[in-house]
Amino acid sequence: MNLNQVTLPVSNMDKAVAFYQALGFTLIVDTPHYTRFECPMGQSTFSLSLEPEPTMNGAVIYFEHAELDRWVDDLLTKGIEFAQLPKDEAYLWREAILFDPSGNKLKLYWAGENRLNPPWRVKA
Repeated sequence: MNLNQVTLPVSNMDKAVAFYQALGFTLIVDTPHYTRFECPMGQSTFSLSLEPEPTMNGAVIYFEHAELDRWVDDLLTKGIEFAQLPKDEAYLWREAILFDPSGNKLKLYWAGENRLNPPWRVKA
C-alpha cells in the first residue's frame, strides 16, 4: 500500500496556489475548484479543494527536507511567515510551523533516521 495524496480545504484558490508554489511545489492540475501539486522530491502529491463554506481542519501536514534551515531562510526572503522557526523537538525532529492562507497547519521538518526508526520504535 502507498499513500496517494492528501487534499486540503482552501477558501481562496489563487492565494493557496501562490503560497504552495512559493514553498517550491510544482502545480500539475489547475482548475478553479481543484489543484494538485507534485513534491520536489519523490513521487508524492497533494491537492487543494475549494470549499464554499469555512471548514475546521485539525490535520497537520508535514513536509520533510534535509536542508530545513536553508529552506526556511529562503522562504523568509519570499515573505512567508512562520509561527515557529526551526526548533529541535523532544521527539528528535527539527520543525518549523506555519499556516497556509486558509489556516491549514503545516510543519516543515527534518527527522533523518528518526522519522522511521526512532529509539522508541515498536519491535516486530
